[in-house]
Amino acid sequence: MIAILKKEIKTFFVSPIGYLVIAVFLVLNGLFLWVFNGTYNIFDTGLASLNPYFELAPWVLLFLVPAVTMKSFSEEKKQGTLELLLTKPLSHWQLVCGKFMGAFILVIMAIIPTTIYIYGIYELGNPTGNIDFGSTTGSYIGLLFLVGLYAAIGVFASALTDNQIVAFILGVFLCFFFYFGFEGLSNYTFFGDVVYTENLGILAHYKSMSKGILDSRDLVYFLSLSALFLLLTVLKIKNTNS
Repeated sequence: MIAILKKEIKTFFVSPIGYLVIAVFLVLNGLFLWVFNGTYNIFDTGLASLNPYFELAPWVLLFLVPAVTMKSFSEEKKQGTLELLLTKPLSHWQLVCGKFMGAFILVIMAIIPTTIYIYGIYELGNPTGNIDFGSTTGSYIGLLFLVGLYAAIGVFASALTDNQIVAFILGVFLCFFFYFGFEGLSNYTFFGDVVYTENLGILAHYKSMSKGILDSRDLVYFLSLSALFLLLTVLKIKNTNS
């Protein structure tokens, strides 16, 4: 698995992909948070809080993570190198986890520089230093779990097709559905009964962690759903190879 992980990281930074992903994430967040007027602009809110960043980041990552993972297996299939990889002395799980961890680490590298925002909010507070570190820490942890789930979904989408564009579109759709779809469907009336589906989606659990409370139910949700998509990817790869 380590060999696959190193290969993925090297691939990202030999080509412009790695640098582009990090730059796009930082530039988009920086513009919306500090430059463009609107609901995400920290100065416009009048509050020394990183809440706008943690509300915006999942939407930016919803597109960036599938862009990172779309090559994971679709490119291997297209070039015919997947069969060669499967002849190596590594299990299907090691192959999938290596691809997953490569994408996960790249996106985390894009998130790390945003921790400088904490210092900015610290200085903007009235009085200086008036920042909720508990909520901020919980939000960053929630963002890490969110990236992990997005990456697992993206790798699964890539395993379904040999076309990178199709893999990207599928990844974006699945990430959007699991992030906001259940929230959007909640409180609708079906056959005379009100259905509450928000707890099935990412958003409700992400919001809970953003309060600085690490509930075991939220952790189990992210870990189990990520594991499920990785398992589905393994099964798909096995089926492709059979």
